[in-house]
Amino acid sequence: MSPPSAVPPEVGDATRLRIGVLASQGDFAAHAEMLGSLGAEAVEVRTSDAIAGLDGLVIPGGESTTITKAIERDGLEHSIQRHAEEGRPILGTCAGMIVCDRDHLGLVDATAERNAFGRQIASFEVELEVEGLGPDPLRAVFIRAPRISSYDDDVEVLASVEGHPVAIRQGQVVLCAFHPELTDDSRMHALLMALATAARERRQHHESGTRGQNDA
Repeated sequence: MSPPSAVPPEVGDATRLRIGVLASQGDFAAHAEMLGSLGAEAVEVRTSDAIAGLDGLVIPGGESTTITKAIERDGLEHSIQRHAEEGRPILGTCAGMIVCDRDHLGLVDATAERNAFGRQIASFEVELEVEGLGPDPLRAVFIRAPRISSYDDDVEVLASVEGHPVAIRQGQVVLCAFHPELTDDSRMHALLMALATAARERRQHHESGTRGQNDA
């Protein structure tokens, strides 16, 4: 279940990728800017209709309780879950890791612990090796960060701090405890786009096969 290469796609190949950023709370604009720099069409998501047809979705940091309440208020829960069930990738960052865990949206078989490294005064940065992002470490910014406290066997740990998982993947869902939008390293977003490209190609192949059977 190793991630695909997180080398950013060629801009021309990525232009048609539509990646949503949940805009209920958090630094969604920085995520949108980074996705745009990689050639994606970034879409701010505030309604369930905006999720339909997206190639990928980012659930950004912020305050997990506030984000969860906004998802419930705006009726987004089922649309987000359907997006994942259709094999369309999701990147959850910081509070987004909590929102996606098994106690909330249930997108992964893992549980996140809130404020696991202390409150905002204890925020820190670290050079972090992330599986699938190449040999060079990523500068990870942790702000009131969660970490994974428990996970099932089919969850892949991509990175750890002090022996605690801070980046995981299960299927098409990638979660990290840090803020990749706060540095100029776009590899986490490029990973999402690589997953989105692969998922779109699978859908197109399936649709082509279905049409061929119907024409036979």
